[in-house]
Amino acid sequence: MDIVVAYDVKADTVGGQRRLRKVAQQCLNYGQRVQYSVFECRVDEVALYKLKTALQEIIDAREDSVRIYRVNPSDTWVKGIDRYVNFDEPLIF
Repeated sequence: MDIVVAYDVKADTVGGQRRLRKVAQQCLNYGQRVQYSVFECRVDEVALYKLKTALQEIIDAREDSVRIYRVNPSDTWVKGIDRYVNFDEPLIF
C-alpha cells in the first residue's frame, strides 16, 4: 500500500532537534522524502505497524504530531518539482 507520512516536530530544543532527525530517518527507512516533513512510502501491513511503532517511541505526543494517510498514487496531483520515484520501475541513477 502507498502511504504519506507528514510530521511536525517541535525542534526549538536540542531534544526536539534530535527527535526531528530520528523521525526523518525512520521515514527514510520506508520511503522517500517529497517535501521537508512529508514522505511517500510503499509498505505492507507489517512494515506499516513497525513504522508506527518506531515513530510513537520517538515523538513527544505533547509537542509533536505525525499523520499517516493511505493514498492511491493514480489520484495524486503534483504541480512543480516532483521528486517521486516510481518503485515499480528499475532504480537506475
